[in-house]
Amino acid sequence: MNEPPKEGIKYVETTVRLPYHYVAGDYKALYLLALKEKRILGSKCDTTGKVFVPPIVASPESFAPCSQLVEVADRGVVTTFCVVNIPVIGRNLELPYVAASVALDGAAISIFALIQECKPQDVHMGMRVEAVWKPDGERQGDHEDIQYFRPTGEPDAPPETYINRL
Repeated sequence: MNEPPKEGIKYVETTVRLPYHYVAGDYKALYLLALKEKRILGSKCDTTGKVFVPPIVASPESFAPCSQLVEVADRGVVTTFCVVNIPVIGRNLELPYVAASVALDGAAISIFALIQECKPQDVHMGMRVEAVWKPDGERQGDHEDIQYFRPTGEPDAPPETYINRL
């Protein structure tokens, strides 16, 4: 019988092949196509009127259908964030960088995004930001079409406008 190793394993390096076929569905397919056109779509809850980005079929809050697709702004407010000082395998980002939740204008909840073009210590809750898109001809209709968000220089949003949109 084999004995367990005396020292703990710190990491294992191997190649893993995970073939899969992703089917976006109608809402997600339209959302991805809109990104290629520098537009962001959400779906509006038939009961509450809240808009969810990316679009979903039913509201997680009311369970009502979200049958209408609506366009939201490509700018919003930082609701939460963290400064990342650890490199991520497969990502070529200069350390430190900021990962944030951004509540887009017109959306009920936040999306996950990078914040760049400012010092990490300058990022704060309530900071107004805007999307930086890949150039025309380079967008492919995927989440990387928005490269990151950057500060707009507008006045900060008051906490009561974003505290429930984390």
